Amino acid sequence: MKRIAFISEHASPLAALGGADAGGQNVYVGEVARQLSLKGYQIDIFTRREETALPRIVAFNDTIRIIHVDAGPAEDIPKETLLQYMPAFRDDMLYFIQTEQLSYELIHANFFMSALVAMELKSLLGIPFVVTFHALGHIRRIHQGDNDRFPKERIAIEERAVREASMIIAECPQDRDDLITYYHAPVDKISIIPCGVNTAEFYPIAKATARSLLGLPQHDCLLLQLGRMVPRKGVDNVIAALAKMHCERRKVRLLIVGGDADTTTELQRLQQLAAELDVKDRVLFAGQKSREELKYYYAAADLFITTPWYEPFGITPLEAMACGTPVIGSNVGGIKFSVAEGKTGALVPPQDADALAAKISSLLRSPATLEEMSANAIRRINKLFTWELVAQDIHTLYEKVTGNNTLYPDSFFSGQSIRL
Repeated sequence: MKRIAFISEHASPLAALGGADAGGQNVYVGEVARQLSLKGYQIDIFTRREETALPRIVAFNDTIRIIHVDAGPAEDIPKETLLQYMPAFRDDMLYFIQTEQLSYELIHANFFMSALVAMELKSLLGIPFVVTFHALGHIRRIHQGDNDRFPKERIAIEERAVREASMIIAECPQDRDDLITYYHAPVDKISIIPCGVNTAEFYPIAKATARSLLGLPQHDCLLLQLGRMVPRKGVDNVIAALAKMHCERRKVRLLIVGGDADTTTELQRLQQLAAELDVKDRVLFAGQKSREELKYYYAAADLFITTPWYEPFGITPLEAMACGTPVIGSNVGGIKFSVAEGKTGALVPPQDADALAAKISSLLRSPATLEEMSANAIRRINKLFTWELVAQDIHTLYEKVTGNNTLYPDSFFSGQSIRL
């Protein structure tokens, strides 16, 4: 059995989603590991201990273990301040490897701090690594400016990781282009492998059934915004768009799912905005929900809306489409890759509430179009974006790096245009 190590310093598959630092990367790490384990891999996922009571080792399944690494205080710490603890992370991970007498064929680093640890373990132990950055410091700086609280060393670490990694996984064509433009990454070192969706977890449910289970009105138009409550996600843009819609025959409501104690300030800002724009009675803040509940929220909605300023990939549009819900998303990053304009939904400029309001109104007035988009969305997910397909491409990549596949075919996404 092939043994590999995942490093995901701040994003554990065990974490509850929807908080400030818990989102797509947590899902990615858990789902990719799960699918790779079905292909004969034995996987250890190294992630930072955030609670004293957590055991050192948690069995995720028969062939996947979560290893809690001691690095800094055993408490929830914003990821922007974790870089200082990476030497301790490296040392404790090295101690575990040596104590358990483990030998890994490969390390898969997730995020730039994990890549830093992977580079140092490569130097010490000779283990090759691949990296999925999930987000890039250069791009974050462009969009966040002075609000970017990551340390300035981030970009230098990413540049070094680009040079030292055996392969780099770009999650969409925009990610690949950014790696080439801003990091001078060699084209032949990049493989486009997207995120995916678990179709056993997210699948179509009759809208009336979903609304009944959630206690939502059957005859209103329902818009859904679901994800982390942080400013760059553009939830305020959706609230502003709702305020501009006054001519619909049916009442239009906005359901906002996500947020926890770590995002209280942002939630309060959004609630205040809804009150100021006089749409407080049409906006429902549902709070954080379990993974098991999310499919009902997706299925209950007429449209899923996600308009971040930028988005490295974005898993929530895939989850919505897997449930048969059309998506209106920002024409940025991974969203413009996953959402097929005019077929599974629509793309709009970010931070443009007028354009968003117009697109919502247009689609809500055409039930036939929404029905066709729903069917298209399900087909697109099953054709391109399941975790099984993602894991197959990653497996092929691993085979290339470890020398087990001399005739290496490019990722399905590397050399083809993507059509529905």
